[in-house]
Amino acid sequence: MKVLCFGSLNIDLCYQVDRFAAPGETVDSRAFTRQAGGKGLNQTLALARAGARVAHAGCIGQDGLFLRDLLAESGADVTHLRVVEAATGHAVIQIDPTGQNSILLHGGANRQITAAHRAAALADCAPGDWLLLQNEINDVAALIEAGHARGMTVALNPSPFAGTEALPLDLVDWFLVNEFEAAQLAGGPGDPADRLTARFPAAAFVITQGAAGALYAKGSERCFVPACPVQAVDTTGAGDTFTGYLLAELTAGRPVQAAMELAAAAAALAVTRPGAAASIPTRAEVEARFARQRSAQQ
Repeated sequence: MKVLCFGSLNIDLCYQVDRFAAPGETVDSRAFTRQAGGKGLNQTLALARAGARVAHAGCIGQDGLFLRDLLAESGADVTHLRVVEAATGHAVIQIDPTGQNSILLHGGANRQITAAHRAAALADCAPGDWLLLQNEINDVAALIEAGHARGMTVALNPSPFAGTEALPLDLVDWFLVNEFEAAQLAGGPGDPADRLTARFPAAAFVITQGAAGALYAKGSERCFVPACPVQAVDTTGAGDTFTGYLLAELTAGRPVQAAMELAAAAAALAVTRPGAAASIPTRAEVEARFARQRSAQQ
């Protein structure tokens, strides 16, 4: 079983700040780094480092060739990663002393997906394979429809949330959302998980809640895993790490509870390190951390 991540690739411009800049305010940064990022790239890296069979489709400019090299070196198939006549997408990221972040995105090459590109990437997939999407590229609606028609399991991380309601959401099999995206998608008062499962009775939801843990919901079924207590350095990419490890375990046939526990351990390791792609741990590192966690609980 293969995962095709059709998603974004960004150059992250990261600034360490004492506090996020408010409207009309200029603040000094304590440090600056240029790193690999983008939700699509991060999630593909997490899948690859978790040991999954994963391919990445998307677009970069000439300035982003190092992103392609990073994916290939991690074991991802980059056959359908195209170089186009546009600047690679980038993100301006502020990171405060607690590790929280504020992100400004520019789509760039991520918005250059064509129908021919979409068709070529999906032609290499079989019924039962997974299609993982975010909301940082163009053509997401067409990708959902095409993946569903091909018999793939469609997983959507609707981030950023703007425009999500216009997508063919009834064709999505798995929603991977944080607590804010869950509340927006649920709409109205009441428990988001209950509202979401009522609205999409055939879909599964995984709702990450930061330090409060993560919740799985499908129909009347619920599964919760707590977050691993750590000292956060940078939360950028933690949700993407969780998503990649979760899908790697699910596509390997692991139970949801076990998959979420390992994903939580991976995300906990990621937040103890600076950067997005650079913070994503290997499977060996996660299993060692997971073993220590299990031992401490016994």
